[in-house]
Amino acid sequence: MTTFQLFLLIIAGGVFYLFFKQLFSGNHPKRGVDFEAKVADEQIGGINRPDKTFSNPTVQPTRMEQLFSMADEAIEKEDFDEAQKALGSALIIEPNSVDALQKMGFVAMQTEDYTEAKEAYEKLISLDDNDDMAHALLANALHKLKDEEGAEKHHEKAITLDPEYAPHHFNYANTLYDLGRKKEALVGYKKAYELDDTLEVAKEMITKLGENHE
Repeated sequence: MTTFQLFLLIIAGGVFYLFFKQLFSGNHPKRGVDFEAKVADEQIGGINRPDKTFSNPTVQPTRMEQLFSMADEAIEKEDFDEAQKALGSALIIEPNSVDALQKMGFVAMQTEDYTEAKEAYEKLISLDDNDDMAHALLANALHKLKDEEGAEKHHEKAITLDPEYAPHHFNYANTLYDLGRKKEALVGYKKAYELDDTLEVAKEMITKLGENHE
């Protein structure tokens, strides 16, 4: 064996010695071990590697949410025509949307489009016949459309569903008063005021109809 071969053998021995020493020391990198934060709020990357940090994506509103927002803004500005357009689009997307139907009924009443209001409230009732507010609001729309029989029917239905709600009695009394049925209207005003003595207008109507109710 030449001196050069002996030299190579010594180098190879040294390399193997260092390799096995590192292998059995436990200090070598381990595959399959994930990054473990040292503190609760530590992020991957951070200042040294900002390209490795993560952020939450911005959640975009749905089309229905956009249309409701447009309608609400228009209603606040009393731009009921624009509100009606936005709600009409919403009902094309979701014909059974309770929120859209309620808003559409309100807007239609403000624009005196009583037929549109009637359709919105009838749809609400078809979805839930126990919706007392829908019955009361439909009654108001029918009264405006001169359908007094229908108005009376739905006023009475609303009262049956929630007899303790003063506005149901008050609204029915208003309809009866408009029809000249003042004695029946007086009963309704008195009941409304009995249930809610903050209804000053009910008290005023009681006095107007000839009975001072203290």
